[in-house]
Amino acid sequence: MSRIVLASGNKAKLEEMRALLADKKVELLSQDEFGIDAAEETGLSFVENALIKARHACRESGLAAIADDSGLEVDALDGAPGIYSARYAECDGPGADEENNLKLLSEMEQVPKSERSARFQCAIVLMRHAADPMPLVCQGTWEGSILFLPRGENGFGYDPLFFVPGENCTSAELPSARKNVLSHRGQAIGKLLSCWNYPL
Repeated sequence: MSRIVLASGNKAKLEEMRALLADKKVELLSQDEFGIDAAEETGLSFVENALIKARHACRESGLAAIADDSGLEVDALDGAPGIYSARYAECDGPGADEENNLKLLSEMEQVPKSERSARFQCAIVLMRHAADPMPLVCQGTWEGSILFLPRGENGFGYDPLFFVPGENCTSAELPSARKNVLSHRGQAIGKLLSCWNYPL
């Protein structure tokens, strides 16, 4: 079984990614298990940041790495929070998700229901080693809208505010198996698996 480092310390993301990769027979390990600090995300796009994180995890661990950079684009906010989604409220730690959600609600307080369209974006990178000249890069998009109040207890990040029209509920109200089918990350991983045809 191949060992792959996930270039993230987010435990919820690790569990979600393990479920998505269950059929691939790989052992997915958090970069925290190797004592790897988070890479400095200096890119200006989701793809650039995912490449930066994957290369950093490869270099520090000596193993292949998977990295994703994902976030929420809100049309009424000209695409914000975008690549800054995880640090939108400039807050770290256990309360960061709640602070980010509160800031988003505040920024959108005057935006009517008809203009609250948004989408989650995800770029996934699989890199065999730090000098990999052709990493696999795949992308997924999940369309929805932003509610006025949070709903649901599942997931993480902006899930309680992200309404999924086809399911008539928020991402945080979806069972994890259903979310993994629909989500931006699930879509990106599906594309990655379809073109993952080499040994690590």
